[in-house]
Amino acid sequence: MAASALGISALGVAATSRAQAPVAPPAAAGPAVEGKPYSQPIPGTQIQFDMVPIPGGEFTMGSPTTEKKRKADEGPQFQVTVEPFYMGKYEVTWGEYGEFLRNYDRLANAKEKAAPIPDNKMADAVTYPTPLYEIEAGPILERMGRSEKHPAVIMSTFAAKQYTKWLSKKTGRFYRLPTEAEWEYAARAGTKTAYFFGDDPKKNAAGGKLADFAWYFDNSNLKDGDPGYHEVGKKKPNPWGLYDIYGNVAEMVIDQHDENWYKQFEGKKVGWKDAINWPTKQYPRNARGGGYESDDDALRSAARQKITAAQNTKDPQLPKSPYYYTEGFGIGFRLVSPVKEPPEAEKSKWWDVDDPDTKRIIEKDRAERQQHELFPPPGDAGK
Repeated sequence: MAASALGISALGVAATSRAQAPVAPPAAAGPAVEGKPYSQPIPGTQIQFDMVPIPGGEFTMGSPTTEKKRKADEGPQFQVTVEPFYMGKYEVTWGEYGEFLRNYDRLANAKEKAAPIPDNKMADAVTYPTPLYEIEAGPILERMGRSEKHPAVIMSTFAAKQYTKWLSKKTGRFYRLPTEAEWEYAARAGTKTAYFFGDDPKKNAAGGKLADFAWYFDNSNLKDGDPGYHEVGKKKPNPWGLYDIYGNVAEMVIDQHDENWYKQFEGKKVGWKDAINWPTKQYPRNARGGGYESDDDALRSAARQKITAAQNTKDPQLPKSPYYYTEGFGIGFRLVSPVKEPPEAEKSKWWDVDDPDTKRIIEKDRAERQQHELFPPPGDAGK
C-alpha cells in the first residue's frame, strides 16, 4: 500500500529545527507506582499524548490449561518480574502518527537538499515511511475515521519502531514498543483471570462485561453496519487506567512470534528482558489484545496474535514495502517509556531494523526513494 517501496533521499542535521528544543516531562523519581501520569507534547506540533505509570512487580505469564478457549502457544505458564514503566493511556492515534508520516513529504519537497547522511551515521538517523497508497487504503480508513482520536493502523512493526525513535529524538524522552511480558502484565493489572474483570466475557460478579471495556466483533459495527475501529477512550479503562487494552485494534509488541517460546521457561522465574524473543526475521511478529473484528477469546490477557506475510499481500511492489501491513487495518500499537532509561547504545535495538530482509530492502533503495533525518545528539538540540 505504499506509493513506493521506500521513499528516500537523505536530509542532514540542517533540516532539523534547532529552534524547537526537545521537551520532556520531569524524570520519574523512584518506582513508577509512586509517579504520576503525565502528558507529553510533541515539539513543533499541537499534539500531546498521555502516559500512565505501571508499577513494577511479578506475574504469571500465559494461561492455565483450564482457561476456556486458550491456545497452545499461551503456555506453559511461568513467572516474570517486571520493572516499573509508563505506558500510553491510549493506543497511538492518527493525530500523533500523522505528524511522523508528514515528514516524508516535508523532506522530499524541500527546496534545499542537505548533503546525504554518511553510512556511518545512518544508524543515528530516523527513516520515514513512504506515503500511503491512498487509492486503496484511503477509502477504508476514511470509512472508519482518521481523526486525531482514531487509532493509527496498517503500519509495520518496523515503521512503528521508527516512530518511537523519531518521538524519542523529538521529545528527549525514550519511547519504544512494549514487550510481550510488559503488555500482558499491564493488561492483567494484577489479576489472574482470563480478563482483568473475570473469566466470563459476558458477565462477572461486579456486573461488568467485555463490551463495557472493548470494541470487538460483537459490538464494533459503525453507522454503515460494518465493523470498524472507534475513537480511543470511549470504553472503560482497566484497573491501571489503560483504555482499549482489549479490542479496537490489536497492539504490536517488540517480540518475534514463536508458538514454542514459553516452553524454555516452564517452572522458572525470569526477568522481563530474559523473556523477550528478539526478532531475527521479518515474520512472524506478535500483537496483543485483539481488534474490532476479533472474537471475545482473542481479547483475553494471555491471547497472542501472529502477524504473518499474509498481512502484506496487496502491495504490488517487489520487494514489498517494509513500512506497511496492507491488510492490517486492525493492527496498531501503544507506547512504553521505562522509568529507568537504558544507555544510548542499547536504544537502537528497540528502534532499528532487526531482520535481514528489511535491511536489504532499505540498503538497496536508500539512495533512490528513501527519506532519512539525522537529529542532534542528546544535549545538543537546544544549541
